[in-house]
Amino acid sequence: MRKLILSNGVEMPTVGFGTFMLRKDCEEHVADALRQGYRLIDTAASYFNEEAVGRAVKNSGIPREKIFVTTKLWVQDTGTENTLKAFETSRKALGLSYIDLYLIHQPYGDIFGSWRAMEKLLKEGFVRAIGVSNFSADRVVDLALNTNIPPMADQIELHPYFQQEKTIAELRKYGCQPQAWGPLCEGQKDIFNDATLCSIGKTHGATAAQIALKWNLQRGVAVIPRSADKGHRAEDIALDFELTEEDMQRISALDMGHSEIIDHRCAHTARQLINLKIHD
Repeated sequence: MRKLILSNGVEMPTVGFGTFMLRKDCEEHVADALRQGYRLIDTAASYFNEEAVGRAVKNSGIPREKIFVTTKLWVQDTGTENTLKAFETSRKALGLSYIDLYLIHQPYGDIFGSWRAMEKLLKEGFVRAIGVSNFSADRVVDLALNTNIPPMADQIELHPYFQQEKTIAELRKYGCQPQAWGPLCEGQKDIFNDATLCSIGKTHGATAAQIALKWNLQRGVAVIPRSADKGHRAEDIALDFELTEEDMQRISALDMGHSEIIDHRCAHTARQLINLKIHD
C-alpha cells in the first residue's frame, strides 16, 4: 500500500476504504476490506458505525499501528469542550487508544473552538493528525492563518467531473493534503460507463472506476472509495499502472467546474447540516 506524508511527518495510505452509509453489515465490509489490503478506514460520528469499524479493526489480527483510522466531529459538537467530549465518545466507540486522523466534518459552528481542542488532543497524543472536511479554500486559509497548527488534510469532493484544481493549489500552500470523498462521483453521471474513462481504461486493462481513482492519485490526491461489493473493492485497490500525460489531459477536460452532489457554500446546505442532530 502506497503512502504519503502529512505535514507533521505522519504517513497516511493513499487509498482508503470509506464507510459512509454503511450501517448494515459494516463490520463485515470493513473486515473484508482489511483482508483485501486496505489499511485506511474512514468513518465519522454521523455515520453511526464507529463501533462496527472498531470491532473489525480489533478482530483483524493486524497490528493497530498498521491501520490508519479516520473519524470526524459533527457540527452539533463543535466548540472546545464539546469537541473534547465528542472525541472521547468516538474513541470509546471505536475501542482505540488513539485516532490517526480527526477531522472537523463540516465548515459550520464553532470551528475555532474545536480546533483548539484538536490541537490539544494532538499534543497529548490522542490523535496523530488533525484536519477538516468539506472546507473550501477560503475556510482553510482562515483556519490556517488564525491558529497554531494549520489543517493537515482536507477531505473534499474530488472526481473527474469536479476537479477543484484551484482549491488543491491553495491547500498545498499551507501543507494541507487533499483527500477525495466521492472519488467516483457517488456513481452519478453514469461514471462507470464514461466514454473517456472507458477508452483510457482499455489501453491499461482497467475499468473506468480504476482510471478515475488513478487520475486523482497521480495528481497527488488521496482517495477513499466506498463499496459494499467485494469485487469492486478489489478493483479499487488494484491500481498498479500509470496514466500518461495525454490520459491525464483527456480526463482534465471532463471537469464541469461545479458539484451536482452538494454545495457547502449554499445557505440551504448550511441550514440543513447545522440542524441535523446525531444525538440528544
